[in-house]
Amino acid sequence: MADPKKPIIVVKRIKKVAGGHHGGAWKIAYADFVTAMMAFFLLMWLLGSTAKGDLQGISEYFKTPLKVALMGGTGSGDSSSIIKGGGQDLTRSEGQVKKGELPAEKKVINIKAAQQEFLRTEKLKEIEKLKELKSNIEKAIEVNAKLQKFKSQILLDITSEGLRIQIVDEQNRPMFQSGRAQLEPYTKEILHEIGKTLNDVPNKVSISGHTDAAIYNASGKGYSNWELSADRANASRRELITGGMADEKIVRVVGLSSAVLFNKEEPLSPINRRISLIVMNKKAEEAASHDGGTVGVDVETEAAEVEDVIKESVEALPVLPAAPDAQAAH
Repeated sequence: MADPKKPIIVVKRIKKVAGGHHGGAWKIAYADFVTAMMAFFLLMWLLGSTAKGDLQGISEYFKTPLKVALMGGTGSGDSSSIIKGGGQDLTRSEGQVKKGELPAEKKVINIKAAQQEFLRTEKLKEIEKLKELKSNIEKAIEVNAKLQKFKSQILLDITSEGLRIQIVDEQNRPMFQSGRAQLEPYTKEILHEIGKTLNDVPNKVSISGHTDAAIYNASGKGYSNWELSADRANASRRELITGGMADEKIVRVVGLSSAVLFNKEEPLSPINRRISLIVMNKKAEEAASHDGGTVGVDVETEAAEVEDVIKESVEALPVLPAAPDAQAAH
């Protein structure tokens, strides 16, 4: 039996446990939070840089995602998406049937037909400019008191060579003194006014003199209607230049005697005595400058002259069907 007088000694043993691993759950939670914040800010940035129409499409997708995915629409599941069809060609909206490179679409260009179309367009533009010049000359005649009284002697028309201006004789009002290349004063006025107007266009000018079929009786040996018509054409050229027309605009001066009558049924009619000015189109200018010939160039020859221009712009031309060989232009 223990002695009640001895004190009771209680020994408390404290077990010390060093700080160990408490688990990493908090790190996972923190990583999830950071990821979510990054995704949030990325979403805000994307929404801020997206157009209004795209935002509406995204909104429609989230409202009815299954409908958009199956039937297509303006949302992110649009059937016209470049990824929907698969394949390597991302420019196709319907998808590729076969994997790999697709052959480029062949574009067939009919060069000859394109050349003819180009020439036709250029010719129409030139005709419009000549019509405008014709209208300007007619207006100048109407407003000019000096020219208005000679209106019946000034004939204007469009020919295959360009705008033709003919100044013809009348029974009681000849342009030249009888049997001579001396212009009457009113003829000079007409040529002066016409010369000023022709300076407004870049086209070259051809001048030809014509007589009637009456045999010219001159004392000079060998002087005939051929020489007389040529002298009158050249006198008209000088008067046009005196009136202000540039000398370099004239490319041809010829005398045709009575070979080209205005009134074939009446070879002696005064109207056959005339001066003809032609404001030449491009084709006539080229014919005159090369060999002085008349206009009658084959379309294929014309096409060769503009082939380089056509080739430079061939990509911009429409696809045209094959055309038969061009016929000669008259």
